[in-house]
This record gives sequence, C-alpha cells and structure tokens, in this order.
Amino acid sequence: MKNNILYNVVRKLIGVFLTAVMLASCGDIIDEVDDLGRYPGEGTFDDIQTAEAYLANLYGVTLKGWPLNDGNKADESGDIKGLDWVTTSNGAMKHWKYSEIRRINIFLEELPVGKIAEDKKPAMIAQAKFMRAYHYFKMVIHHGGVPIIKVAQGLEDDLMVSRSSTADCFEFILQDLDEAIAALPAKFDGSDRGRVDKASALSFKGRVLLYKASPQFNSSNPYGNAYWQEAYTANKAAIDFLDANGYGLLENYVDIFETEGHKENVLSVIYKDPSKSNGRGENSIRPLSETKNAVGGDQPIWAVAEAYPMLDGKMAGDVGSKYAYDVQNFWLNRDPRFAANLVWNGGIYELSGKAGRRQYTMTNIAQSVDAFGYVIQGESHYRTGLYCRKGINESLTPALVSTNDYDWPEIRYTEVLFNYAETANETGKPEVAIQALKDIRERAGIEAGDDNMFGLQNGMTREEVREAILHEKYIEMLFEGKRFWDLRRHRMLDRLDGMRKYGIMAMTVEGRTYDQVIDSDKTKAQDYGWLPKDFGYSVEELITTGNKEMVMPESYYFFPIRLSDIDANSNLDQNVGWGGTFNPEL
Repeated sequence: MKNNILYNVVRKLIGVFLTAVMLASCGDIIDEVDDLGRYPGEGTFDDIQTAEAYLANLYGVTLKGWPLNDGNKADESGDIKGLDWVTTSNGAMKHWKYSEIRRINIFLEELPVGKIAEDKKPAMIAQAKFMRAYHYFKMVIHHGGVPIIKVAQGLEDDLMVSRSSTADCFEFILQDLDEAIAALPAKFDGSDRGRVDKASALSFKGRVLLYKASPQFNSSNPYGNAYWQEAYTANKAAIDFLDANGYGLLENYVDIFETEGHKENVLSVIYKDPSKSNGRGENSIRPLSETKNAVGGDQPIWAVAEAYPMLDGKMAGDVGSKYAYDVQNFWLNRDPRFAANLVWNGGIYELSGKAGRRQYTMTNIAQSVDAFGYVIQGESHYRTGLYCRKGINESLTPALVSTNDYDWPEIRYTEVLFNYAETANETGKPEVAIQALKDIRERAGIEAGDDNMFGLQNGMTREEVREAILHEKYIEMLFEGKRFWDLRRHRMLDRLDGMRKYGIMAMTVEGRTYDQVIDSDKTKAQDYGWLPKDFGYSVEELITTGNKEMVMPESYYFFPIRLSDIDANSNLDQNVGWGGTFNPEL
C-alpha cells in the first residue's frame, strides 16, 4: 500500500525539484530545467517520463561536474587556507546531504510499487542506490560516521537520529554498491551515455575501499591493515572489467578533456550548450583579458611547474637527466603534460581562436589584468604567472566563454589504474604498481629510456613506490579534485601546513625591467612577437594582503559537523578534536 505521507512529500518535492532527460543527437543529457510543476504529484512513478525526470534530478544534485578551485586547498593553485578556514560554525568543508538522500529514498520506495514496466525498474533503482552510496561516501570522508537513513522520512517524522559508526557506514555504502552492480548493465553508451552502469559502480567501489583502507581511517595501522587486500581485490575487479569492456588509456592526453564518449571516461557528467554548459567554469579560469566575468580559478602555482619531470621522466635538475634545466628556461624539454596543462609567459595560448596568440604576464608587456607583478591593481590577487589550459575551449570568444560544454570525467580509467596501483603496492605487488605508472607515463609521451623505466627509479621500496604513485597522480590529474583528498587520506597534510605559495614572475624583457619598457616593446607584444626566452624570470611569493602560510592542523583529517546541524538534532555527537567524543576512525 502506498504511503500517503510519502505521496505528500513527493507532491511538495515535485514543485521544487526540477529536471528532465534531454535527448540530443550526440547522446543523452541529464539536465535540470526550470519547472516541473506541470507534472502530477500522485502517479509520478506510474509514468516512465516523470519517473525518469525524477531520476535525472537525482543525477543533477549528486554529480556536480568540474571541481573548480579545489586545488586552492593543496599545492595546486593560488589561494591560501589560513587559520580558521574550517570552524564548527561556518560552512567550509561540511557535507551534510540529507535533503538529497531523502529524495533518493523516496524514489527507492515509490518506484518499485509504481506502474512503469517492470523491466525498467531494476536499472533505475540501481542508479539511485549508486547515488545514495555516493552521497554517504562524501559525508563519511568529510566527517566519519553519520546517521544512516534508509527510508524516506516524512516532513513530520522524528529526525533525531544518532550517528552510525564509520564501519557501519562503509558497510551500508558497499551494500548499496553491490546491489547496484548486480542490477546494472555492463556499459551505458549512445543515448544513455552519462548514466551509472556496472563499469561506473565497480570503479567507484574501488575508490570507496581505497579510502576505507587508507591511513585517514586507520591511523594506528595505516598500511598494514586488512582493508588493503579488500581494496586491491575490488580495484583489480574494476580494472579487469574495464579492460574487458573496451575501456583504457586514451592515446592523446589532451583529448580526455576536449572530446566525448571515449574509452577513458568511465562516468561522465555530460554538458551540451545551451541546455547545460560552463561546467568547467571557464569564465573564471581564463586570463581576465579573454573572459567576461572573473579570473583566479585554477591558477597553477610554481610548485606545480616544479612537479612535472623532464621529457626523460627525471625530475628537473636531477643529475641523472639527459636534459639540462634552469629556471630561465623552465618550459623546455618537459613532460608533455606540462604544456597540456599549463600556460606560461610568452607561451602560445590561442584563446578566442586568435592564431598565434601568446599569453604574457610581465608588467607593461601583458595586459594589466593578466600580469603577475608588483605595481598595478590587476596583479594583486593570486596571480601566479601561470594559467591553466586543461579543459579550456580555446576557440570561444569572451562573449561565449560560458558556453563551454566539455564533459566532466567523474571517473576516468586512469584514476582506477592509480587506485589499482596503490592497492597493489600496499599488498606486496610493487611490479603491478610500477607497470601502471609506466603505462601512464608512456601515454603522456615521456621517453622510455634505455632501461624502459620511463624515468622511474629501479628497485624502489614500498615507500618509494607509494610516493611515486602520489606524485604521478598529482601531475596527471591536476585540477581534477584529487590532490588535497589524496594527501588527507594518507595523513600527509603536514606537507601543506606552513606552506607558502610562489609564482614565476617575468622580471625583464631583453634585460629591460617593467619601468624601462618602451612603446615598441608593447607593440611587439600586441603582435605576439615576444618569445618566452626573451624574458628573465624570478620565483616570487604570491602577492596577497591576506594569509601567507597554509594552516592544516591535525583536526582536519575529519571535519566537524556544523553546529547548526547539531543544534537541530541533540542526538548528534561532535567529532573528537572538535569538542565532541565521536571517534570517526574505523
């Protein structure tokens, strides 16, 4: 019998939560629209179109797209997280998604008794279970154990639910994923591309178990606990399944982010202008001279430039590298991903489709809003002397910059390969991990070398392989929302604590400082005549009137529950380290 309270909730939700499944020639787009009030409350799950629209809304509130500025929390981009970035009273680093979970629970209770064709239900239910698992996973990695709510609570129900243990939460997440995996098709493509399938769910299960095994949740036994074997088994199963179903490393690294429907993207958030666009936030990432709103997003700091190896895979300045290095020619003979992801002073950056356009950052050579220097207003807010190229549609003009509709790879094959490598290394199979790193470097275009190691060290210890994996993921997945979370789950936030951030400043052009620049120099810049080698460079601290050093205390391994949520539910206990007694570890 259908629950009247649930139907009242559905009626209220239907007037607020607005989605539709939009069909286009190049694939199915899961997108939000402006008004679902025309859909009836009762009977929503008796009609395939309204049921699909409700499911589409769940996608919209779950998979959010490109993680703009996530790198500010780590050693990727320019903002500096100082003292009191996270408190119990503010909203920073809080993930409390019970409104979304209630929507999912309504779907999971009502769809099975709805009148749509029975053969349509299992895959739809499985997709919703994946999304419930996704939300719980995000809450657990933020806060540790949270209340487990499996039923759709009515608006008048008692919501005073206590926190479940972190172990119970992981068990619940994995149960949802296993049930989803059992009911999903192997692979959605064509008009269904972008939906969660077995490939997506297996891959995500590997991510979940990687976190479960990690030091974040096991501080007393960070790399010797039994969860690592469980994580290895899951990630091997995911890789084996992906390999058997046509997934793999795409031949061209840049194409991962600028083409769609390819073999590397396991789960994509699909964008299609004009119905859904600017998931990349491109209007906030481009140099201000080539955008229409803001700038400062995902601006690489000097640490990123230093992190990329030379073309032979050796680190810059390594005595074993066959390529000489100095800061004055920092862009030469680097890992090809350096140029794929970064733009530097004098480098080609053909925004707005301007053939031969070069990006300048030197005061009085660059347009002032793009410069990294000391003397004008446009230079004073986290300019770094570098810009991000990843995921940018360079053909768009400033007027159209928000129409970027490149897909977001929520799960891509390379991440699963990293997870597989990491769990293999921690379970005594370093050769598996090293082969994965070699495959990733070979795809990147790094030279194999006489030893066929692609610049990797022979005979690495377990700890050295662990560091090699973390470093490779840092540069491979720059600005994909991984770096901070990887350091945090390894309990390596001390590497960020006290960190000061730097950029690369063009100080001179042909020996002339900014105040000696003459009109002909500016004309030459307008004609894109200056090359990177014509400038002199200096590594300089970022210019800011705010915090100078990153602050990452031990308490950040588990963030607090917001006080307003605790005030609303007296049964919630705060985390240890934040004034409570709840232990968020396993």
